[in-house]
Amino acid sequence: METIAHAPTDRPPQAFAARVAGLVRNETALVRIGLGAVALHIVDDNFLQPEPGTSAGDHLVSGLVPIAVFAVAAAAYPRLRAGIRAATAMTLGAVGIVFGAPGAYYLLDGNASGDHYTGPLAILGGAVLLVIGPVTLWKARSSEGSRRRRYLRRSLMLAAVPAVAYFLVFPIGFSYVYTHTGPTASTPDLGVPYESVTVTTSDSLKLTAWYVPSMNRAAVIVFPGPARAKEARMLIRDGYGVLLLEPRGQGSSEGDNVRWAGDRDLLGGVAYLQSRSDVDPSRIGGFGFSVGGEILLEAAAQSTGLKAVVSEGAGFRAGEADTSGVKRLLVGPVLTVMTAATTVFSNHRPPRPIVDRIGRIAPRSVFLIYAEPGMGGENARQPKYYAAAGEPKAIWKVPGAKHTGGIDARPAEYEQRVIAFFDRALLQGA
Repeated sequence: METIAHAPTDRPPQAFAARVAGLVRNETALVRIGLGAVALHIVDDNFLQPEPGTSAGDHLVSGLVPIAVFAVAAAAYPRLRAGIRAATAMTLGAVGIVFGAPGAYYLLDGNASGDHYTGPLAILGGAVLLVIGPVTLWKARSSEGSRRRRYLRRSLMLAAVPAVAYFLVFPIGFSYVYTHTGPTASTPDLGVPYESVTVTTSDSLKLTAWYVPSMNRAAVIVFPGPARAKEARMLIRDGYGVLLLEPRGQGSSEGDNVRWAGDRDLLGGVAYLQSRSDVDPSRIGGFGFSVGGEILLEAAAQSTGLKAVVSEGAGFRAGEADTSGVKRLLVGPVLTVMTAATTVFSNHRPPRPIVDRIGRIAPRSVFLIYAEPGMGGENARQPKYYAAAGEPKAIWKVPGAKHTGGIDARPAEYEQRVIAFFDRALLQGA
């Protein structure tokens, strides 16, 4: 009788170990695994678990563009020269770590949800890519040519690392963190009873807000709300209704953290106050801080619903700055990449410059407050905003103040100036 021997169906552990070892030695395979780990987090963030109030369709640009970049890198990687392979791995590795950083931040803060849990996977994938880069360079080091030529070639490669980090990784990383992190949920300390309310934006997002009814038929939107309880209490003491508005994507508000779309949040706040029986629709003001102050000026330029605005600490938007000469060569490319990256990650184009828009607010009142030197170019920008604004307008450089810290530096004078401004603009003729 003939006996037929069958190969074992289960591979021995040694074969599996050899396969894993071969995979580890395969540079291209490791790179593709690292790229895949980061890409998985991108898919999770944009398409599988989008922020409440949004859908996968709202994230086509922020999802498809980076996925396409990673896919092209994975396909082209084995055909690249060693130096280009190393640069590609290290650049995308650093970017991948940044992509995972917001998830790690919320996990450590105890406020993780949704796609935050795949953030560490992106960090791991990015770390693998980051390590592969120098290993590839070391393995591919050449002994050809004179010692001088070899050292010159290696010096140029080393010099390229900080250049790529500065002109590419930094602006992309900053833009990603800027559009993916924000304050977690909190409740303002107002010292008086308030109503927890919901403000609906024109793009159907539900925003968390807190409202103290008006005693003088006028009301002011404080933006962003929870962090500015001290200024809110000041307004409440003088009888103003106060709506503290939590921006989209921050705290418990729905949506992505798209600061460039914050004008819709403020216009939604105006519509809410116009519906209140305790508020005269013609006596609504806005009080914005830092980026919120920039967004407030844009919202007031769009709608006559805001009759008076106080903007403190407004400076440059992300990716915008005054540059000239050598500074233009060093900073200009960074700002260009930052603007493009923020546009991609926010799925929203940048707003037009404030200096070109602030004049539309007139004849409604504008009060600009800033610190010296402050942050975000506010000391350079505020005088230009003031010059471009129409009457009535006022400006105040607060002595000794830090960024948006006017009320701390000069509390009595701050209250006197701000309340007097709102009284003139909102209560005159009441």
